[in-house]
Amino acid sequence: MTQKELESLTDFRQKLHQHPELSNEEKETAIMVKDFFEPLKPDKVYDKLGGHGVAFKFEGQEDGPTTMIRCELDGLPIADLSETKHASKNQGNSHTCGHDGHMAIVAGVGKHLSANRPLKGNVVLLFQPAEETGEGAERVIKDKKYKEIQPDYAFALHNLPGYPEKQVVIKKGPFAAASTGMIIQLTGKTSHAGHPEDGLSPAVAMSTLMVGLPLLPESMNDFALITVVHAQLGKRAFGTSPGEATVMATLRSFDNDTLAALTGYAEALAKKVAEENKLQIEISYTESFAATENSPEAHKLVKDAAKRLGLKTKNIRIPFRWSEDFGHFSQATQTVLFGLGAGKKQPQLHEPTYDFPDEIIGTGVDIFVETLKELHY
Repeated sequence: MTQKELESLTDFRQKLHQHPELSNEEKETAIMVKDFFEPLKPDKVYDKLGGHGVAFKFEGQEDGPTTMIRCELDGLPIADLSETKHASKNQGNSHTCGHDGHMAIVAGVGKHLSANRPLKGNVVLLFQPAEETGEGAERVIKDKKYKEIQPDYAFALHNLPGYPEKQVVIKKGPFAAASTGMIIQLTGKTSHAGHPEDGLSPAVAMSTLMVGLPLLPESMNDFALITVVHAQLGKRAFGTSPGEATVMATLRSFDNDTLAALTGYAEALAKKVAEENKLQIEISYTESFAATENSPEAHKLVKDAAKRLGLKTKNIRIPFRWSEDFGHFSQATQTVLFGLGAGKKQPQLHEPTYDFPDEIIGTGVDIFVETLKELHY
């Protein structure tokens, strides 16, 4: 890329950084993206895809595969404490996961495709909503407009603080964990605090679940983890013995089958504890992420592209424990999610001082473009 093009992408990234929007609220972000792509003249624009999502198709003249490159629109409900000139103007919200940088990279791929149309097949650039809550990818896939896209390959990257700048971090097979948020609501009966025997407190049941749920993975052969993230017993009322309680936990594993088994064990335990304590129980789920599975063929395409570019690569052995809703695309498409080193001394993701390093934008663009050459030129 030329220095002028990189400066344009840096300006775009910093503009996005100033105006982060939360999941399902990315209306203005989508408008900024569409304004950027208007002079690039994509062959087709898919608007309001799975919510505020937007995608741009660049068509080749010959038959060939459809490749999708995906990035995320949403920010986080975390205050920006970076103290940069382009710090967030939306109080309490930030792009401390680096989605602004991902968007700038995919916008750079759009610049390349505008000047170098694919010779065969189609390339679709997807700016996906609501990744942070695990809703966006699934909603995009269920959107009727997605049937016109239905890629053969899908690629995405995530910036990784703590890894050397511009290093490509990759793995064949599972790359990021499956996870789900479990909400257990226990209902007994309130009573006067002076006569707790007249009520039915869920205190013992709540305490049992807080201790018992994290122990369940010990009986499983494959990696599994349950983390209790929140618990509440009754209200702040010193004259009342509580009659309700809530326990929230995050369940995760490296594959969808193990997560399903873990979920079954957690439900069985919760229902047993509720029954033993004569409580009513309701179980619900939120922020569910499928495991991100890198296919062998797509993995090879990215790895070979990085090699041709002379980039240093790191092949990790153990998947990351965090989740990414790109995993929903993995279930029907050959996909690769890979990491791009953001620098060893960078703050970690979701920390209030994290600011995506503009120095790696060009590298991200180069990897995607080099991968596309193998499929579409």
